[in-house]
Amino acid sequence: MEHSLSRLPSLSISAITPPCKAYSIQTKISFKPKGKSSEWLLKWSNKWPSFGLYSCRIGFKHAPKRSQRHNSIWASSNIGAAGSDPILNKVSAFKDACWRFLRPHTIRGTVLGSIALVGRALIENSNLIKWSLLLKAFSGVLALICGNGYIVGINQIYDVGIDKVNKPYLPIAAGDLSEQSAWSLVIFFAVTGLLIVALNFGPFITSLYSLGLFLGTIYSVPPLRMKRFPVAAFLIIATVRGFLLNFGVYYATRAALGLSFEWNAPVAFITTFVTLFALVIAVTKDLPDVEGDRKFQISTLATKLGVRNIAFLGSGLLLVNYVAAILAAIYMPQAFRRNFMIPAHVILATCLIFQAWVLERANYTKEAISAFYRFIWNLFYAELA
Repeated sequence: MEHSLSRLPSLSISAITPPCKAYSIQTKISFKPKGKSSEWLLKWSNKWPSFGLYSCRIGFKHAPKRSQRHNSIWASSNIGAAGSDPILNKVSAFKDACWRFLRPHTIRGTVLGSIALVGRALIENSNLIKWSLLLKAFSGVLALICGNGYIVGINQIYDVGIDKVNKPYLPIAAGDLSEQSAWSLVIFFAVTGLLIVALNFGPFITSLYSLGLFLGTIYSVPPLRMKRFPVAAFLIIATVRGFLLNFGVYYATRAALGLSFEWNAPVAFITTFVTLFALVIAVTKDLPDVEGDRKFQISTLATKLGVRNIAFLGSGLLLVNYVAAILAAIYMPQAFRRNFMIPAHVILATCLIFQAWVLERANYTKEAISAFYRFIWNLFYAELA
């Protein structure tokens, strides 16, 4: 994705699809920053890594010549490769569409959270680790990715109109993936995930997995379509991405080691912390989508209470999470590494307060809101890592 920031009072952003596609879609959005703080926010947000497939990078129009030369060579080689074989070109375009369909940033959260809990279970019982468990662990990760793909996929199928306004880069909204292909993919994800879990992890985990798929379905599919109701929507997201994921992964890991399930302080903390973090993501996820949600009369907390109030609410809940983590390290030193946990969460809390202040100074422009939401996801990745 390419962005240009001129030295004039207006900002022009050009979004171009990756060169692996057979064609490109170019969209231009113009807005006028309200004061120096808005421009500073955009420069600041550029320093944070973007974890989505399409990163929102912002830089000066006059890029270094070396960078321009490298990009032109890279683009030319890709165009030549794509144009040389129509079949390979179609395969590459379909692969790219499928990858965007999976919403990569959600996969990262799922995988990182799973690794954290599996690692905790293995550290507690290092004497029971066997190489034969590696294949089972891999199948578990594959099942989680399939479940994630089903949930985000079914949502895209029923949100095509909204996505054309809010997220036009998504494959169905962009016309890069037909609805028929999308249905084939979500059915494949659901069936494959259920088969993997049923064959490897027993009836209890299979029931938890089925519950997650069911909640993901009623979140998006009429007539229930629970995403229309703000409280129900963020509770479903927090339950699936918070409690069910963490509890299920830890339970399955201990079962694979031949142990019965039992709570302990670190696992209870991780589950509670990630569940509350998922709640924050659920509350703030509609901040960049207010325009499309209002157009299609989708009631969200952001459309009902206002962007500013929801940004403060999300920041406040996350600060509570960080304060709780610091207190847990202080009062339970036997369970947590306080020399690492306390300064780490103080730094993250300080960054959050600073970013919320910058958002306020930027007057809640659309670009500033998007940068703030990306920042929340980056904090989530940092915490899991």
